[in-house]
Amino acid sequence: MEKNKIEDCENTQQPEINTNDFGTLAIDLGSSTTVVVFQKENGEPPELLDLPPLSRSPGEIPSLIWKSEEKEEECYLIGQEVIDLNLINEKGNNLSQDFKRWIGSSEIEPIYHSKISPEKAGEILIHNIWEKVSEKVNIKRLVLTAPVDTYREYRTWLVNVCNSLEVKEIALVDEPTAAAMGAGLEPGSTLLVLDFGGSTIDMSIVTLEGGEGQASPIAQLVRFDGNNLEGKSTQVLRTAKVLGKSGLRIGGKDIDRWISHHLLPEENPTNSILRKAEELKCDLSNINLKETLVLTKQVQNKNNEEKFLKLSKKGLEELLIEKGLLKSIENLFIQTINVAKRNSFELKDLDSVVLVGGGSRIPLIKNYLSKICDSVPFLTPPPIEAIALGALNLTPGVQVKDVLNKGVSLRCWNKKNEKYIWHPLFLAGQTWPTNKPLEIILAASINNQLSIDLIIGEPQGEGSNEIIYINGLPTLKTIESKDKIKKINNTAISIPLDPPGEIGQDCVKLFFNINKNSQLEVEGLDLRNQNTIEIQNLGGIR
Repeated sequence: MEKNKIEDCENTQQPEINTNDFGTLAIDLGSSTTVVVFQKENGEPPELLDLPPLSRSPGEIPSLIWKSEEKEEECYLIGQEVIDLNLINEKGNNLSQDFKRWIGSSEIEPIYHSKISPEKAGEILIHNIWEKVSEKVNIKRLVLTAPVDTYREYRTWLVNVCNSLEVKEIALVDEPTAAAMGAGLEPGSTLLVLDFGGSTIDMSIVTLEGGEGQASPIAQLVRFDGNNLEGKSTQVLRTAKVLGKSGLRIGGKDIDRWISHHLLPEENPTNSILRKAEELKCDLSNINLKETLVLTKQVQNKNNEEKFLKLSKKGLEELLIEKGLLKSIENLFIQTINVAKRNSFELKDLDSVVLVGGGSRIPLIKNYLSKICDSVPFLTPPPIEAIALGALNLTPGVQVKDVLNKGVSLRCWNKKNEKYIWHPLFLAGQTWPTNKPLEIILAASINNQLSIDLIIGEPQGEGSNEIIYINGLPTLKTIESKDKIKKINNTAISIPLDPPGEIGQDCVKLFFNINKNSQLEVEGLDLRNQNTIEIQNLGGIR
């Protein structure tokens, strides 16, 4: 679904760039296609960068890595190089593809069987893009995007990957927010953004501040790293406020597997078969195609036997409904709306629905959202580069007010019921950074207690979905219990009690904050002697 070219940009003369140009680079790492956009600091239009031999077309690099065995030192082929040499059909585990979904994941399913780890594959791709772009221009700022569902882990990985890059500033924005920023609506607009990518579905409600007599927000830089930028004047801060969001780790590549398994249930799908399934999916997403017209793709299995993929648009829609895709999107919608309502949002406040990502081309998805969004106008910007262009707008003069996706809870001992419970600290929908700390008083649960342990977790919403793999096939499973908690990290932080605590005695007061980097910070005070308690940060949350 991500292979279609960017028609609007093909017919537009791009500004020429050279090694004397300074500007901002945006990279949107995708499951199938990675988009690379550059904008010079003098305000010229963004350019989709052609980076041969990595690029398939300007701005588009296939997310493929191949490890060569011909040399003793590590040697990799990137993007279009893999396709041009037909290595994508080679047997073995030298190829890494669809690696984005596993970055930051605690477990990697057997369907990913490359000898290159997902994190390593992503690092190789970003570093090779950086090297190629650096030969063309001077990069003063790098903007990167991250999926909602694994934002915290993905963010940690990206920061580590970029440590060695010589750039003055690096910014990170979640993909739905970037899509909203790139949709081109007027200040003050409120959008529902569905980003249906190759491996994730993200949904968010975003308000672009401004309008109603306020100065129009713009995304240009006034001063950076102590240097005035030529051609820039004093300008207004631009903000995008995320009212609610949710995400699911499933996407277009999973649909390809569903199609392959549905039509050839006895075959273990090869890369070639999955690519043909993707082509069939794209062809069946043509809005002008008759529902009952059956399209056919010829494929070969591992034994070089001729097989056929045959499916109609109606058949594809029935398959997606059977697999629970629409129900999952409905769950994402309900979760996102419920979080936004805590921020005084109502459905009637929506100005537009923005669809981005290759999967958004499937007519069934748009038609379904049209029904539940009650005739709200739809925007369909070019789905491939919309997120990268939105991320590019997030210059250092842009501030994004954000909300927690899942909330934060603290594991505590309940004296009355004599069992451990999860006490909510911050609920889903809490804006961050926080304006003032949340205060919690903790008492000792036993006599002569020597320490209090802090264990932090994220509530998993009832009715939301998780992905399990059955015989290599992605399957949607509904989370039944509203009390399911996922620990943010497996290491408890221990607070020593000196002197030891006595049962029922109030011992410590804790002050919880969420900083501008979405890190959970905590400070402590011993109530018995007023001594400050040194506590390490509890890590990133989302």
